[in-house]
Amino acid sequence: MSQRDTDILFFVAFCLEGYKNKHSLTGNNASELFDRYQIKEYLADNYDLLHTQGMPWLLEEIEERMKK
Repeated sequence: MSQRDTDILFFVAFCLEGYKNKHSLTGNNASELFDRYQIKEYLADNYDLLHTQGMPWLLEEIEERMKK
């Protein structure tokens, strides 16, 4: 696995953990929601832009994508 792939993996996990904590979900529940709304793919595909943002902004972005 390349360093970039590792960085993306950690970033997705960081976002998942933040979302889980904000909404008082289990890891499995949060992961299922991320899968259902393809959030993991979105975060990975847009890593270059998104990883520079703070957690409040990221959570808002994730929640907006889930509304679509």
